Amino acid sequence: MTIASFDYVIVGAGSAGCVLANRLSADGRHTVLLLEAGPPDTYPWIHIPIGYAKTMFNPKVNWCFYTVPDPGMNGRSIYWPRGKTLGGSSSINGLISIRGQRQDYDRWAAAGNTGWSYADVLPYFRRLEHAPFGDPVFHGTNGPLWCSPIGRGHELIEAIIAGAGELGIPRNDDFNGADQEGAGYYHLSTKRGWRCSTATAYLRPARCRANLRVETRARATRLVFDGKRADGVIYRHRGEELTARARREILLCAGALQSPQLLQLSGVGAPSLLHRFGIPVVHELRGVGENLQDHLQARVIFACTRPITTNDDLRSWWRMMKMGMEYVLTRGGPMAIGINQGGIFARAAAGAALPDVQFHVATLSSDMAGSPTHPFSGFTMSICQLRPESRGSVRIQSVDPLEPPALQPNYLSTTNDRAMLIAGIRLARRLAATRALAPYVKAEYRPGPDRLHRATMTFSSSRKTPAERFSTRAEPARWATSDAIPWPWSTASSRFTECRRCVWSTAASCPRWSQAIPTSLWS
Repeated sequence: MTIASFDYVIVGAGSAGCVLANRLSADGRHTVLLLEAGPPDTYPWIHIPIGYAKTMFNPKVNWCFYTVPDPGMNGRSIYWPRGKTLGGSSSINGLISIRGQRQDYDRWAAAGNTGWSYADVLPYFRRLEHAPFGDPVFHGTNGPLWCSPIGRGHELIEAIIAGAGELGIPRNDDFNGADQEGAGYYHLSTKRGWRCSTATAYLRPARCRANLRVETRARATRLVFDGKRADGVIYRHRGEELTARARREILLCAGALQSPQLLQLSGVGAPSLLHRFGIPVVHELRGVGENLQDHLQARVIFACTRPITTNDDLRSWWRMMKMGMEYVLTRGGPMAIGINQGGIFARAAAGAALPDVQFHVATLSSDMAGSPTHPFSGFTMSICQLRPESRGSVRIQSVDPLEPPALQPNYLSTTNDRAMLIAGIRLARRLAATRALAPYVKAEYRPGPDRLHRATMTFSSSRKTPAERFSTRAEPARWATSDAIPWPWSTASSRFTECRRCVWSTAASCPRWSQAIPTSLWS
């Protein structure tokens, strides 16, 4: 049943979809339908920063994806959380507001992607941002997306910053400013102690517009084509199968995982894959679902000598009460911060010209992000390679649109990726041994010297190898550029594949279209 025709139909009310819904409906001249498979963002823990732990494994607001067994992970399937509510992953992520490095944008532009230099994108970052505490050269003050400092230091983070200084890593109070290299506190996508998702910043102010219609629990299942022009979306809503027609454009904002799945189900993709499932080929485009990239994260956990960690707060009823009261009365304290407070951008590889690893430092420890904390004082340094070379794929597994696609990241499939992760762990251990931080380190809990040899820093042959401890930063992205690898099947000329009118709802965001949000969604 066709419900109506709209000028624009947006699939996915996530980080990109909410932005587009606001911008495309702003002048009142065009009608816009926004489809979201998940529920409204009414779950209270979405909006409280520390609620990250409550949404990390909650299937009501999280797709709870798993990769296929990955050889690079010793056959493990890695958990990939993705937001399933208004705001998408910006409603359930770790709240850190971070951009790419200046040189990365300039490298993209030099590779032929016109308009993507740092000078080109900076005005858009400034336009979207409300960051009154930053340098106005790099930050805006009137945008809808708030970027707030943590506000209060932590003894452990200060020790880590001081220890980094001993290693020649300078203190940096603004990773999104003149230079990203250094150690400091992250800035958060929060507004007066509340999460500032794109649903809050962009969609909520637009909901009263008569020309914008928002449908939640509306699962897109297939695109409708007139020849090779997509002009409709079939979706399921309240037990019915409905069709919405688009007079001008359909915008796929279902993310790096579900946008390619929807295209493949609709006959757009590699013929060999489509034929396997009996799907007629509407348009041959071999790049759909290919070139999948993700940041793999190595988590180095230390037992702390002092009861100053969030682990200690959560084991004490009166300290938990203090946390709650502080948040209720001041919108401050640990509940207003989330998980990771401290960050480091550093050069781990010998001779590196730019920072090549990123640290997320949490004043707590657990078996994996969002799981219960350990019963001891602990803290975590999570390290990821900033420019992974491993490439994977997203491919349908059946014609059933409700079945998740096969996600194959091919982690650690290149020599450089393996070497970089080892170099990052080595750097974390050097940091733990500094004069400033060593007094706080009781022992390395994981991976531990029996998991990764301290002397040689090579993969151990013991029963539990480091690959069985790694996890994801949950920042999958798909982009085909002319940089490093030629992609003749790219759908964009001198522009990223995913950036046809801003179909960005991954960790990488598009500042050039519709005031999209800054990278990174999941940090």
